[in-house]
Formats: sequence, structure tokens, C-alpha cells
Amino acid sequence: MQAEIIAVGTELLLGEILDTNSQYLAQQLTGLGIDLFFVTHVGDNMGRLSETVQRALNRSDVVIMTGGLGPTEDDLTREAIAAALGETMTVRPELEEVLRGWYGKRNRPMPQMNIKQATLIPSASAIDNPIGTAPGWFVETNGKKIACMPGVPHEMKKMWEEQVAPRLGMGGGGVLVTRTLKTVGIGESNVAEVVQDLIHNPNPTLATYAKQDGVHLRIAAKAETRDAANSMIADFEAKVRALTNHWIYGIDDETLAAAIGKLLVKQGLKVATMESASGGLLGSYFTDTPGASEWYAGGTIAYTAKLKVLAGVPQEIVDTHGTIAGETALAMATAARQQTGADAGLGIVGVAGPSEVEGKSVGTFHIALDFLGQTRVVDSHWSTTRLELKRRAVMDALYILWRALEDREEAATAVAGAGGAGRA
Repeated sequence: MQAEIIAVGTELLLGEILDTNSQYLAQQLTGLGIDLFFVTHVGDNMGRLSETVQRALNRSDVVIMTGGLGPTEDDLTREAIAAALGETMTVRPELEEVLRGWYGKRNRPMPQMNIKQATLIPSASAIDNPIGTAPGWFVETNGKKIACMPGVPHEMKKMWEEQVAPRLGMGGGGVLVTRTLKTVGIGESNVAEVVQDLIHNPNPTLATYAKQDGVHLRIAAKAETRDAANSMIADFEAKVRALTNHWIYGIDDETLAAAIGKLLVKQGLKVATMESASGGLLGSYFTDTPGASEWYAGGTIAYTAKLKVLAGVPQEIVDTHGTIAGETALAMATAARQQTGADAGLGIVGVAGPSEVEGKSVGTFHIALDFLGQTRVVDSHWSTTRLELKRRAVMDALYILWRALEDREEAATAVAGAGGAGRA
């Protein structure tokens, strides 16, 4: 079965938003055994959009569209499909009732223009949208299928997972299953060297990708069934882990902050933070993780020298070393730990720009850890944007804490006589 994705919206062509929907759908289609051959971006133009739909139907079995299902005049996905198929749109009373009910529950009058969201063509059925006003369309005609979903990512994903993917079923061309092992503390070229004997394996395959949260190792296996592919991946993953397990913190969607949280809970510990140049980004990473209240004791954004002292940093440290120094970062980590009663404290200071501070150049950062009597300071310098500098500093902080927790876990396992089996 061959598929094509059409992402609708002039904003995509202007570069105003990223097309994360197509990326997500491409990943999902492989799991259904459906081959994706084309991805097209088209603006909000009736002629070009209907032409694009017709071309897609001529060369693909499944056409998946996102965007253009809103109520305004430039939302033309429904009209373009109707034109391409030569069918007429009509308002369906049952859809209009649902739409009016959505507005009624919110004590809002429904604008008249929204009535177009209650239309269908004869070959289409509605796809319910429980978290938005725009229902999708599922069209079946002449052996072809068209699935239309909203452009809003969270609406699209829910509609795809719960309604569209089950309707498409398996593509009949085998199943491609992937698993991503996430590493930190090692560069892409170094990882590639470590696993070089596995890189050229035909099936499963192994590829390395440098990402913002570390280097990813993607294993992909193709088989007749999902169970068979999963079995192939499990066998191959064991070989990959034998070479890289020291750096692996998680798989697939797991974040480094979540991996840290699991280790802290397992070891009965908590962490606290004090940040300057990163502006609370580290604390945000932690609190983005469900259940963080179990292991994150809290954080302080101590952006000025005065606030650092008020938050527990000794005045003599600031007077002697300044605010941009490893000694200051460590004093912040210690203060964060002591003030909250946590077991670990992380401190971040640096110069995010646009100009130097205390004679320290833009890109200078110091990240410190105070953990159960052990301390570590990482001094770094990068040449990049302000936002990227903050992100990199946070990743360094996450890494040194994760490494300390991992080392403690491995030591406890060794003492217990379990050996170095690694994580499942």
C-alpha cells in the first residue's frame, strides 16, 4: 500500500511554522507497513490544492491530509477534495448539532461561518474530534482512501491514534518496527566508532543521529508481523547495548529528566537547583516530567549577586571569585541542597550574551553538582545563540547528575552481587 501526505497551509510555505505533523505521520506509517512515497506542502489556494489532491489520488492508495479544516474562507481542504472528486458538499444535521453543542457547553454563540465544519460529501464520513471544533473526513472512493485531520498537532495525533490508524489497518507489505536507544555523554562519531561492526547489518539496521538530548541509536527491523520484528529488535538490541550501555539513559520517548527522576525515586533521593544564566530552564525540564514532585525539591533563579547571597551563597565566594566562576556555581549547588534538604544540588552560572560579564566571554558556563558529599564542576565554552547556550548548560547539568546516579546504582548492584547486567 502506497501513501502520500499533503500538509495544507500557506504558513508552511512561508516558513512560519514547522511541519511536525508530516514527520509524526511518516513515523507512524512505517509501523503499519504502509510505504510513504511523497510529502507535499501546498498553500491555501483552491486551484493548487484540488490539483494536488487529484495528483495524489492518481499515484497513491492512501492520501493523508492535515490542515485546512477550519471555518474561515482560506480553509479549503474540504472544498478541494469535493472538487477533485466531482462531489457536492452538504450540511449534515447530526454534525451541526454536535458543533452547536460544543459551543453551547462553553456558553458561546456559534459563528455562522463554522457551519462549513458540519459538511460532508457522499463518499466521506466524519471523524470525531473530541478536543476541537473541526471534525475530520475519511473518504473511500474507487479503491482509494483519503484521511483529513486538523493541522493542530495535538488534535491531529489524537484523531490519528484513535480513529484513522485503525481504519487504515495494516498495509500488507510487512511491518517496520523501530526502537531508539538514547545516549548522553558521548559524541556521535565516538558512538559510530563503538558500534561500527553493527552499522552495516542489513536487517535489523542501525543508524546514529545527533539530537539535542544526546546521540540516538535507531534500530529498525522489517518482518511479516510486528511480533517477529520485535523479536529481531530484541536480539539486536542486546548486541548494541553490550557496546553502549554505559551511555544509554532511555529508549524512544523517554527524556533524560525522566530517567533521572526514576533513579532518584529508586534510590530514595531528591535534587534541588539554583540557576543564574539558564534562567530556570533546568527546573522547567524537571517539572515537565510527570511525578517530579516526588524527587524535585525545588529551585531558585538567582540572577544577581545579591540574590545569590540571599539564597545562601557565601558573600566571600562572590567577592573573591565573582558571579561567573566554578566556585560560585558549586556554592550555589551546595546552597540549593542545604536550603531544601535535598540530597543533590545543581548550580549553573554563565554568560549567555550579548556581551561579556566580569571579563568572561559570551559562551562561558560553569555547572556544578553537590551530591552526597561529592562535588563536580564542569567548565564549558560554546559559540552559539543565547537560547542554545542555555539549553547546552542544562544538558550538561542533567548529564553530570545522571552519571552520578548511574555510578551509584552500578556500585550498589556490584555490592549486592548482581554483577554488571545493566538496565533492561
